[in-house]
Amino acid sequence: MAETVTQGWAAMKGADRSGERILVTVRGGEQGPPEVDTVRWAAPRGAHEKCWIATDSGPEAPVTYEDDDLVAWMPLPTPTANRNLSGGEAIEPARESDFLEQGGSGI
Repeated sequence: MAETVTQGWAAMKGADRSGERILVTVRGGEQGPPEVDTVRWAAPRGAHEKCWIATDSGPEAPVTYEDDDLVAWMPLPTPTANRNLSGGEAIEPARESDFLEQGGSGI
């Protein structure tokens, strides 16, 4: 099956796990609506298992995500001289409905 790509967002199954920072859509729920976060794939300090770590979290209390917490990903946009950084366009979260399992629940 071809990888799903919608408005620059791609399914998490193909996410870059090299340790480079990427943008992700965090699934909405009881804690709030979907949002965009910057993460990297790494093991938190003192842990052996890798997971998605928010790049703005501290070493004492890392914010981590499992694959099921995330809907979609995209590489960080490349800055250009023509982009207005102070009033630039916000990146909208991916729509979860664009990345739902096809042909099953995935359970």
